[in-house]
Amino acid sequence: MAQLQKQTVRNFFRRRPKETSATVTRQRIRLPRWLPYGLVGLGIAVLVVLAFRPTPIPVDVGTVTTGPLQVTIDAEGQTRVKDRYVVSATVDGRLQRIDLEAGDQVEANAVVAQLDPLPLDSKVRMAQARLQELRAELIGVDTQRPKTEALAQAAARLQSTQATQQATAAEVEETRVALEQARRDRTRAQNLEPRGAISRQAREAAELEEDRLVQELAADEKRLGSAIANVSAAQEALALLREEQRDPDYLEDAYRAQIRGVEAELANLVDEADRTTIAAPISGTVLRVPDKSARFVQAGDPLIELGNPGELELMIDVLSTDAVQIEPGDSIIVDQWGGPEPLTATVSYIEPAAFTEVSALGVEEQRVNVIGTLSGSRAHALGDRYRIEARIVTWSGDDVLQVPVSALYRCGESWCVFVVDDDRVQPREIAIDHRSTMAAEVTDGLQSEERVVLHPSEQLQAGRQVKAR
Repeated sequence: MAQLQKQTVRNFFRRRPKETSATVTRQRIRLPRWLPYGLVGLGIAVLVVLAFRPTPIPVDVGTVTTGPLQVTIDAEGQTRVKDRYVVSATVDGRLQRIDLEAGDQVEANAVVAQLDPLPLDSKVRMAQARLQELRAELIGVDTQRPKTEALAQAAARLQSTQATQQATAAEVEETRVALEQARRDRTRAQNLEPRGAISRQAREAAELEEDRLVQELAADEKRLGSAIANVSAAQEALALLREEQRDPDYLEDAYRAQIRGVEAELANLVDEADRTTIAAPISGTVLRVPDKSARFVQAGDPLIELGNPGELELMIDVLSTDAVQIEPGDSIIVDQWGGPEPLTATVSYIEPAAFTEVSALGVEEQRVNVIGTLSGSRAHALGDRYRIEARIVTWSGDDVLQVPVSALYRCGESWCVFVVDDDRVQPREIAIDHRSTMAAEVTDGLQSEERVVLHPSEQLQAGRQVKAR
């Protein structure tokens, strides 16, 4: 740098040869030799200061305002008809094709579905024929008394079965004694064979004899059981014949009981046959027909849903922890229903029982249905099971000092904000009360029109310079 300055001075004097030596002396005084070094050092210092000076942090800034505030619980829901009637199949049978369409109007007691009555009519005729048969048998009870020959045959059969039982019992006992002897022989043979007293073949023969007698005893015992059962059957048959011989009124009572049973069955079949014609319970609109095709249905299968689409209510499911904050009469603001402006409704009641639902994240949640009543003339634009987004107002105020929720952060057990003053931030502890998704009510620590930092980051510190984005 010094060499450059010297060369500059020389060039200066060369371009101006007419100047005197006094003038050159004055010019050299004006350009001291340390001046270039000083200028360079000053520039470096300025650059260092600029490099290490903290730059303002760009932040989003919000304002503390005073105005209306609502605390809401936001949830999805759907509309539904207040009084829904599900017309179901009354009996099992083949359903004829349903001619109604969703949206059709029906009158009370009008036929809406028809089941094929032929199978039931056949059962009715069969029951009637059975009833006539039983009545005829009741008349002929006296002619059905047991004959002497039948009693003699039953007694002879009993004696025969008893003799067979005794013979079989004797065979069982004989086989049991032989089996006990065979077991002793087998034990003796097993002890003698290792000592060479008998051959292996003799020992195996003793074992085979024992096995044969075990099987023979099992067969004899089975025949004995069959003989005992035959004796019991013969005794019961003989006792029944003697009872019928002594008391012919027994059959009359039996036939009368059967007649009463068939009469009850016949009445039930007639009732079921009458219920194959299915009528509408109310006057209303067909909301849904699950399946119009002819098919076989069982009793209780839904066929048609009826209701009045003009009488709608809201069904909003909320978390059970939020449901305890809701009371009947709270206002409901209905958004995202398809119209240009929100609808209004009122909470009618909260269902007393919760249900379990798995969230999109796979977490089981306990939820409760909140039922609301729509109001306003535009509610007729909605239909059954339309999706809506609802905001249930649990608290509201008209002149509330409020701060954006995004400005809050935790400082210990309290809430704090960063207040912007002269482009610098200062942390301040505040007290809040009611809180919505966008703003919180300030009860202490802030004043209206004060500016606060939104979404404060960890870079912010007391006194740090900021600039609004």
